[in-house]
Amino acid sequence: MRLGVAPHRLWPAHEDELDGVLETARTAEELGFDHLIASSHLLAGAVGVTPDPLVLLSAVAGATTRIRLVTSVLILPLYQPVVVAHQTATLDRLSGGRFTLGVGTGWDTAEFAAAGVPFTGRGRRADEQLDTVRTLWRDEGEVRLGVRPRTPGGPPVWVGGHSDAALRRALRYGDAWHGSGLDAAGVAQVRGPVGGARGEGGAGSGQGPGADGRSDARTAGLRGRRTTARAAPVGWSAFHRRAGA
Repeated sequence: MRLGVAPHRLWPAHEDELDGVLETARTAEELGFDHLIASSHLLAGAVGVTPDPLVLLSAVAGATTRIRLVTSVLILPLYQPVVVAHQTATLDRLSGGRFTLGVGTGWDTAEFAAAGVPFTGRGRRADEQLDTVRTLWRDEGEVRLGVRPRTPGGPPVWVGGHSDAALRRALRYGDAWHGSGLDAAGVAQVRGPVGGARGEGGAGSGQGPGADGRSDARTAGLRGRRTTARAAPVGWSAFHRRAGA
């Protein structure tokens, strides 16, 4: 079982609650946690304040040596995919291959409006962006990134969301499904849509996980945040404990 933790409580009300994130990250590493997660919102609001996840994880990478670094989740449709590919490849390289890209499509219309990005069509754009990012990581695009990732083929990708479209996205482009807030019964409810998507050829499409036909913990499916070394097609959705929550 691999457990992760966030370096601050969910959700911090004030910026000064972020002042101890690096100390918390070092403590989490000392205690043996597998990974540290960073969420993503551009605007302060009902969920409090949120630092930029890639900047936060870059700082954590410099303050630690072993613990993995996970965006949970980066709201992908808000970003230009070539920039995301370069930033994440850089973070993966400088952290020694410790980075995992967790992505979602977002729900807050206000931050899409503030960024000048259409809210509608964000799921389709996320699919296209993931394809672009992974192609650039593999150095198979028409252009070459300024820095290649240290992880061969690029960092693992965890795809968040509970909709049928999100599950199809996880099967096609992800190394894991990034469930949230679910117990065992909730995970069981996901099995039906996942089985249907797999039956329709959703898994292994293109260069996504499963393209080589293998069925291991990395390619066989929706490996949740709470896993064993050899995961079932749908694993547990782990409950990350936020510091101070």
